[in-house]
This record gives sequence, C-alpha cells and structure tokens, in this order.
Amino acid sequence: MNRNGKNQVVRIMAGIGAGWLVLALSAGPARPGSQSGAAEEKIKAFENGLTAFSPGGSDAKAPSPKAQSLSERMAFYKVPGVSIALLDGFSISWAKGYGEIKAGSGKAVTPDSLFEAASTTKVLVAALVLHYVGQGRFDLDADVNSYLKSWKVPENEFTRKEKVTLRRLLTHRAGLPKTNMDSDDKAGGPTLIQVLKGEAPAENKPAVPEAVPGSRWQYSNVGYVLIQFLLEDALGAKLESVMADVLYRPLKLEATTLTYPLPAPLAEREAVPHDNQGRAAAPAMHPSALAQGGLMTTPTDLAKVLIELMQSYRGASPRLLTKEMARAMFRPEVELDPQLFGTPASDGLGMFIKGQGEALTVLHPGKNFPGSICWMIGFPEQGRGAIVMLNGANGEGLALEILTALGRVYGWPPLM
Repeated sequence: MNRNGKNQVVRIMAGIGAGWLVLALSAGPARPGSQSGAAEEKIKAFENGLTAFSPGGSDAKAPSPKAQSLSERMAFYKVPGVSIALLDGFSISWAKGYGEIKAGSGKAVTPDSLFEAASTTKVLVAALVLHYVGQGRFDLDADVNSYLKSWKVPENEFTRKEKVTLRRLLTHRAGLPKTNMDSDDKAGGPTLIQVLKGEAPAENKPAVPEAVPGSRWQYSNVGYVLIQFLLEDALGAKLESVMADVLYRPLKLEATTLTYPLPAPLAEREAVPHDNQGRAAAPAMHPSALAQGGLMTTPTDLAKVLIELMQSYRGASPRLLTKEMARAMFRPEVELDPQLFGTPASDGLGMFIKGQGEALTVLHPGKNFPGSICWMIGFPEQGRGAIVMLNGANGEGLALEILTALGRVYGWPPLM
C-alpha cells in the first residue's frame, strides 16, 4: 500500500466500530434521463437492500441479516459520500450521488463530483499500453529497456535470463518491489526518475527487480510507475497528454484528469477524502508518480471507459482497443491466492478476472490514503456492471455491500 495510494488490492476491514449519527443523506437525481417506474423501483430496492458484509462468510444456520438503507450503512462506516454509475445493456442506466463531498459542508455528492480513482487508474493505463501494442508500437514480451532512453532498469542477478516486460509489469510479475510511494514533502516533490531510483526526496523502494521476473506475483505500484515512465520516454509526451489523445477526447471523458491540484472549475466538485473517523483530511496525491493511482474522475467517466472496453471485447468498437487486445486484457494470465478476494480469481492485463462465459467478471478495486475508495466491475458478455466511488477510509466494506446489493437487484453473477 502506498501514500498516494495505499493502493493495494482490497483487504476487507473487520471489526469496524459501530455508532455514528446517521447522515442527513442528500441524493442527487438519477441520470441520465428520466427513469421509468420499474427502473425507479430497482433503484429504491437497492438503496434499501444493503446487508452487513461478513469478511469470514455467512453462517448457513444463522438468520439472514436485516436489510438496511444505504444511508444507515454510510453512517455505520463513517463514509460521508458515495457516487455510483450503473451499467446495463452496454450503456449507463443511471448515475447517482449520495451524501456530501465534505462532511458538514452541505455540498451534496452529485454524478458530477470528482473522486480519486486510486488503483483503478491502472485500468486506464493498461488500456493505453494495449492501444499502442495493438498499433505495433510496443511488444508485450520485449525487454522494457529496449524502449527506455533516459533511464533503464538496472541489471542484476535476477535479470540474467529473464527480463522485465510490459506483460509482466501489467500483471505484477516483473519482480519489482511492493512499496509505499512516500516522499519528503519538506524537500519538494521527487521527479519520476528519483521515484524509479528510490532517491531523495522519494522514499519508496527503487524499480529494481528483487525476484526473477515472471517467477511470482507481487502487487507493485512502482511497476506501474515504470510503465508511466516508459510511455513518456518512448512517446515523448507526458502521460496526461497521451491519455487525453487516446482516452479523454475520443471517449468524451469530461471530468477526468491526472492534474492535481484540480484546475478550476473541477476543484469545486472534488470529493474530499475522510479518515476512519469520518473526518475530512487533506488529499495525499503524488506529484509525479501518477499511473499507479493518480486519476481524478467520476463514476460516469469510468463507466464510459468500461463500456468501451467491453464493446471492444465483443468486437463492436475499435476506437480504443482491437478485439484481440481487449480479449487479451480480459484473459487470465496468472491465478491468484483465493484469500486475496475471498474467491478464486486471476490477474489479466490490467484487470482482475473471475468466472467465464456469461459469468465472466472483470474488476479492479482501489484505495488511496487518507480515505478514498473506488471499485470498477463489469460483465463483458452481458454489457452490465457498476462503478462505485466513496470518500471514506472505511469504505472497502461498504463498497462490497453496495456491489452485493446491486447484484441482487440486477441479477449479476455472485461476487463471492
């Protein structure tokens, strides 16, 4: 987990203390368009159908937990704000905000509020890489040093036979360390090369293999920072500029950026992170390392990306990825420890994978310190899914309760 992120794959928080005054919940109107009576009934069923999540699984002999409202569960978890976009039929069915962008501010979360995407940023970065692989610009299995110009991954005893490649970086198998992305704020922000070298004022481990590339899976934020550097070094442009050319403009992402602090007027719509007591806290976005978790966006914009990826998967849209590249993104590369998600899952090229056929599920969670949560989940064969973004440190458990309730109402394959 890291400072910009404590962006580790989700670890469900157990034993969170109960007891908090119930939020005065202000929910923005569902969008886009007006909802039919049946659609409104489903939304209400979701909003009033959350049940407490049990990290250890449910006891078959125990009575079913009583359904509670989203507002009650937000109060329990001390999460001031939630924003959701629901996908159905390869389109956005509705988007809605709940609570406040900052506790006590009176400013309601709306579908236009910007949250930290945290590690879900990696999905967009992976799609960017695969876009250029599909064009023949990069090879997934080539030594990344063949593309790097101004800095190269140091050779050591682990890289004598096996090399760091884009495929291994995308799937956390490049042998790079699991490290926090800390830095000395008083000394100024580190450059990207200082981050990769692990040199002051950066305080992270360097992007140097500590295991034979390809030999094991180890979640590595600095691996995605290396991908950022490769893209910038090889393409001669900053990551934000490349993202704008390939993603923002073609997909009409109107509230998505890697620039922080947010430019006006986006800053007025920022959902502030909150600690585990529900207190507003200053964001801890890294000044130069962005690819591992630096995106600010809305559920609606992330939903547009997910829809495009799923459309590419079925061969219906080549704007971002070819069908071949989208299929590769959603294809399991390495099986993961079932304890990681509490269910069997695999890692694909920038996405976690569960199930197959009609039940194929692609997902990516994210968590940023001091308190921002994001979940992306999609069902490519069905064109369904959701984006859930929260501005509270305790939001991991709540996000899973939200996804479980949505799945129950909309008939998704089971998540666990």
